[in-house]
Amino acid sequence: MAKKSIIAREVKRTKMVAKYAGLRKKLKEAGDYEALDKLPRNALPVRLHNRCKLTGRPKGYMRKFGLCRNKFREMALDGKIPGITKASW
Repeated sequence: MAKKSIIAREVKRTKMVAKYAGLRKKLKEAGDYEALDKLPRNALPVRLHNRCKLTGRPKGYMRKFGLCRNKFREMALDGKIPGITKASW
């Protein structure tokens, strides 16, 4: 499990990106790069990092499910993810 502070920081960044998305789009269309520079750095979508929704783990993330590979495997084997079965041939 990731530290609570790291998870909280990522949530804060996500909210900030959403807050400034409209303003950022308007400034980009207008070509006002000086005003863009004055926006907070954490308002950049590039600074977001995908993390597991359950554990906060940053690596081994599966976008389609929003989970890291470890939790995905556990949940799939327990039958908690519909439509996922273990491959056998």
